[in-house]
Amino acid sequence: MSRLLLWRHGETSWNSERRFQGQTDVELNETGVAQAAEAAPRLAAREPKLIISSDLLRASRTAQALVDLTGLPLRLDPRLRERHFGPWQGLTAGEIEERYPDDYRRWGAAAPISNPAIEAIEALTERVVAALTEASEEAGAGGTAVVVTHGGAARAGVGGMLGWPHELWSRLGVLGNCRVSELRWRTDRGWQLESHNAA
Repeated sequence: MSRLLLWRHGETSWNSERRFQGQTDVELNETGVAQAAEAAPRLAAREPKLIISSDLLRASRTAQALVDLTGLPLRLDPRLRERHFGPWQGLTAGEIEERYPDDYRRWGAAAPISNPAIEAIEALTERVVAALTEASEEAGAGGTAVVVTHGGAARAGVGGMLGWPHELWSRLGVLGNCRVSELRWRTDRGWQLESHNAA
């Protein structure tokens, strides 16, 4: 069985402020650095074959904590970036809800957003699923790949790999900072969600 461990990056100052980051390149804060250092040994114990990360700093710095323990090379893949949120980037959730109430509700329900400056959910899903599929193929049968990404990208990856329709994604709880979702491939069942939001 191939295994994918989708590891969300550690906390940033924008996370603590509930500010939408999207593809803005925000660095980890002190809490995020500590979270990555704490989580890395548990992931190292899973004996990953490869570590792939979004090329945004908050993800690659999180991944580096695991690289330092395992000695594995780090590969950066821009397809694992967070969704591009256009004019929402830098705004708090409250500000977005006030300025863009209809689209904010659609976003919460994982429904299409009308603003063309915001990346379509289909485009996000396509690029993340492509990256995850390649990672699983490279890990091979019985291998584990750690994929360091973002909350929205992880949700799209899980939903896309499982073949869930978008309207079900809102039922999948938010992946916390430095938490993990585990997907396993079974020859008789395909991709299965083994755990979600695990420490």
